[in-house]
Amino acid sequence: MDKRLMPLLPLVEKPARYTNQELNAQHKDWSETAVKVALAFPDIYDVGMGHLGFKILYALINARKDSLAERVYAPWIDLKALLEERDIPLTSLESGADLLQFDLVGFTLQHELSYSNIIAMLDLAGIPRRSKDRRETDPLIMAGGPCAFNVEPLADFLDFVVLGEGEEVIHEILSAVAKKKLGPRARDVLLEQIAQIKGVYVPQFYQPLYTEQGDFAALRALHPSAPARIEKRVVADFEHLPYPEEFVVPYVEVIHDRVMAEIMRGCTRGCRFCQAGMIYRPVRERSPQILKEQIARLADSTGYEEISLSSLSSGDYGQILPLIRDLMADYQGCGVSVSLPSLRLDSFSVELAEEIQKGRKTGLTFAPEAGTQRLRDVINKNVSEQDLKDAVQGAFQAGWSRIKLYFMIGLPTETREDLDGIVDLAHQVLRWGREFGTGQRRPEVTISVASFVPKPHTPFQWMAMDSMEVLRSKQSYLKDRLRHPGIHFSYPKVEESFLEAVFARGDRRLGNVAERAVDLGCQFDSWSSCFRFDLWMQAFEQAGIEPAAYANWEPGFFQPLPWDHLSPGLQADFLRREWDLAHKEVPTPDCRWENCSNCGVCPGLKVTNSLVEGTDLA
Repeated sequence: MDKRLMPLLPLVEKPARYTNQELNAQHKDWSETAVKVALAFPDIYDVGMGHLGFKILYALINARKDSLAERVYAPWIDLKALLEERDIPLTSLESGADLLQFDLVGFTLQHELSYSNIIAMLDLAGIPRRSKDRRETDPLIMAGGPCAFNVEPLADFLDFVVLGEGEEVIHEILSAVAKKKLGPRARDVLLEQIAQIKGVYVPQFYQPLYTEQGDFAALRALHPSAPARIEKRVVADFEHLPYPEEFVVPYVEVIHDRVMAEIMRGCTRGCRFCQAGMIYRPVRERSPQILKEQIARLADSTGYEEISLSSLSSGDYGQILPLIRDLMADYQGCGVSVSLPSLRLDSFSVELAEEIQKGRKTGLTFAPEAGTQRLRDVINKNVSEQDLKDAVQGAFQAGWSRIKLYFMIGLPTETREDLDGIVDLAHQVLRWGREFGTGQRRPEVTISVASFVPKPHTPFQWMAMDSMEVLRSKQSYLKDRLRHPGIHFSYPKVEESFLEAVFARGDRRLGNVAERAVDLGCQFDSWSSCFRFDLWMQAFEQAGIEPAAYANWEPGFFQPLPWDHLSPGLQADFLRREWDLAHKEVPTPDCRWENCSNCGVCPGLKVTNSLVEGTDLA
């Protein structure tokens, strides 16, 4: 670790966030590696250590002889203040090296409310914020993750961006960097080479154009290496993709502190509000045998007492029940439990839940998303009230007493009846608990309600977000009607969802706003205790930008969008068709089990899917 931090550790909360030397951390010789990569997570250690993509890239890069990867997380506000006060730059965990010494600094873009932390981390590292201001000796700043599919608000701060899955493209990038030759334009020449790698976007090679009215008009390529459309990377052979044999085991409690096995990638349920379900297509599964081998190696190397079977919809995995039975037989006697991060009502079975939670009924979580069947048809959430009834009654009969339900408000076409449906379902679930419950505890129902945010590359990208005033009134309406000793009601701040929507749908002009917000003191915006909406509004005012013009924007079907050039493979006609079906309240079935929905992702891909052994999705 950086020895300059030693005197500061007694002054900060959780000093073990910064001490290094955790079990399975990699410490490679800098003199024997050509390419040095700092993997940067724009949140604290406790959050970043639980990110699976981070773990995968860390293992892949360090497995190369010519490269090394070290970790860096956003220091919490106490240490950040001390670093600034003492003029100590941001350093990596493993070697304590300044970020300026690395060839690449790679940020993960998981959430729009992390953008201020990215700029703040660049400042702490002494790296010029904007790519145009960086020197030949400065590291290249790259990024990837779900927010890469509209990275325009951050475009001026990033040298290049990776769209899609990183396991293969990272090797192409590292090889290009390893061959970098010194010279007066070495940085520009390297970016020209990187821009020719499929799935890589170099923002400085493009210029956004706007109409006289201030609307986004087009993105003009400025360089022959710049493709008009950047297509995401997709790993064809997910089954045999290298997977970490070790996870770094932290000294402090972190989120997702467990063995994580990625059993499936992608989702074709087609929920029309869900960006992840659109951009991570197609669906690919790993075979149970491969998974059990990966889990065994990770369990041995970490000593973790929990195994999480990770995916967007783990209950949809083709052999989920046999896999869980095998894992429970192998590990239950060792005190190791198995968990699923996501359960759908229509793929839930009491038998599956009992296998997972043998001997302990900790609670179950489901996501109906909407309070009425009409609105569930609009958003293509293909679950019925009968699915909810069967799942909840079965759970109560099997001994569970706590049920949590996720909903959204502000969904397209939502009416007062849809809000009343949330209230009715909450009270109905509580009644089922009293009628069918067999446990010693009184039944409890938690209703969690998020505000709908229209995201790029979804059928609802053309929809406006409800105004903050309307969302607050809906929250108050539900709060008044969910007052009951057995019902707990939770909801995020409307202001947080509003800012998320602004940056999710934004263009490059928002970079000025983000800079001003950081200068005013904004940081850790995804933490409610740190979120300063007043400072963000001040930043918008100083930049001369009206944020509601982005959040409450309802573009036309054929109007240019700031993210049109960043392609997850979906056809615009598919998204328009789904938008039309939503307004007709017509659901679209899952193409894994019924007819192809012609979304455009699969043609041309040679993707092996173990669901149907050897199938090519072409």
